[in-house]
Amino acid sequence: MSAIAPPATADTAPPTPDYSEYKLVPARHPWRWVGTVVVAAGVAAIAWSLVTNPRWEWGVVAQWFTAQSVVTGLVETLKLTAISGVLGFVLGFILALMRLSASPLLVSVSWTFSWIFRSTPLLVQLLLWYNLGYLYEKISLGIPFTDVRFFEAQTTTLISQFAAAVLGLTLNQAAYSAEIIRGGILSVDQGQLEAASALGIPAWKRNTRIILPQAMRAILPNAFNEIIGLVKGTSIVYVLAYSELFYTVQVIYNRTQQVLPLLLVATLWYVVITSVLSIFQYYIERHFSKGAVRNLPLTPLQKARKFFASHAPASTTKDAR
Repeated sequence: MSAIAPPATADTAPPTPDYSEYKLVPARHPWRWVGTVVVAAGVAAIAWSLVTNPRWEWGVVAQWFTAQSVVTGLVETLKLTAISGVLGFVLGFILALMRLSASPLLVSVSWTFSWIFRSTPLLVQLLLWYNLGYLYEKISLGIPFTDVRFFEAQTTTLISQFAAAVLGLTLNQAAYSAEIIRGGILSVDQGQLEAASALGIPAWKRNTRIILPQAMRAILPNAFNEIIGLVKGTSIVYVLAYSELFYTVQVIYNRTQQVLPLLLVATLWYVVITSVLSIFQYYIERHFSKGAVRNLPLTPLQKARKFFASHAPASTTKDAR
């Protein structure tokens, strides 16, 4: 036999402890403060060195930063980036679809393209395209194995410095973009595609309304890394004597012997371009994160409003009420 305890009543229940007299002690993080002080001291030392060392020649930097020749080179850099980036990702998208197709020939061609262009340095590719006229005197467009020609021109006339730069950057970018896009598409759960097929949704809508929006979440971070790398990669076009930003700066400092200030000018412009691209990346990733997260991350403006609202004086808040 077992004894059954009587139910607790107000008279038999244990008293609730009173914690109102306890003192609240904030958690201490001494090593966090030590690390903050060390990092702050390092940042302050670097800033002090940049400001006080006259050899940086900030006056020369300011003089050349918005010079007409430098701005013209900057425009050429942006032009190369835009054209090569767009064409590279379009071609990369086609190559990714070829790699995912059921055709062995399309898969082999796509794989071989990526293998060749990822296995050779970009510098070698640029020089090869610029000297294509040595291999083929003329470039023609027509029906193969016949004398029918729709278009024909001298290779040296077609492949200028700008054309060789765009060709080399585009094909190299397409090889990397194809793998990024293919990885993004494969990251989407195949069950969703099967469910859409079972519902009778057409293939075009399945790909554009279901697969690609989800794949973009995986594609965008790597794609923006590639575009930022492409901005800096345009500097290698200097081997073709094309007047982009870095080549222009080189020409100027070879004439004025002000090497470091002119290199700083190029560095600052590259930082400005990549910073603008990073801002675009943040907002585009935020747009495509809809549906994947319960709450969208706050924009910097929303964070600032939240900070000032939470740190507003109590009297101001009360008056506002």
